[in-house]
Amino acid sequence: MFSIYKKELQSFFYTPFAYAITALFLFLFTYVFGSAIAGLEDTSTLVFSFTEVFYNILFYFIFLLPILTMRTFADERKFGTEVLLMTSPVSVMKIVISKFLANVTVFIFMIAGSVLFPIITAANGTVVMSQLICAYIGFFSWGVMFIALGMLISSFTESSVLAAIIGEVMMFVLLFIDDFAYTAFISQYPKLQNVLLAFAAQSRFTYFSQGFIRLSDIIFFISGTIVLLAWTYISIEKRRWNRG
Repeated sequence: MFSIYKKELQSFFYTPFAYAITALFLFLFTYVFGSAIAGLEDTSTLVFSFTEVFYNILFYFIFLLPILTMRTFADERKFGTEVLLMTSPVSVMKIVISKFLANVTVFIFMIAGSVLFPIITAANGTVVMSQLICAYIGFFSWGVMFIALGMLISSFTESSVLAAIIGEVMMFVLLFIDDFAYTAFISQYPKLQNVLLAFAAQSRFTYFSQGFIRLSDIIFFISGTIVLLAWTYISIEKRRWNRG
């Protein structure tokens, strides 16, 4: 299991991929952070909660996560290395978990650079730490669940580009599903509205970004991640059996 995890990390960090996607994320974070700072009134002391920054970065981040996960299984099929993976003594579940942990490691590497911004803010003003910590927890939870979603989509195709496109569409839909649920048309059907809201991630992240941690939100992200990983396992296991 560790060997697969190590191999995946090497594919990220021994190439410019991890550094390029991290640089792009930090560029977007800097842009959102700068826009938020520019919108503040002139005061002698800067009091910043990062609520707006983390909330807005979600809309840009849906274009980055599919790029991170698109190669997870698609490239294995494309380059024929999936056969070696399937015939290895490591179970499919361990393969899925290893690849998942590797993607999460890169994700942590990406957001680690953003810690510099609260430090700079604290040096020049005051950071609302409760909201900052909750925002990081919510952002990490949201990202981990969507990494699992991206891996599931990558397991369906051998085209990494197609996996990225479908991933972006699916993440976009899930991000704005609560807005769709509150439209006039859907509001006419309360039961359908409740079903849609049960899958809404944006509203749950909003509570985190405002400094609140609800058990229901934590359960939502954890259970969502587990279910998506289980579906990925089923997808890979099914193809393994089809190969005979």
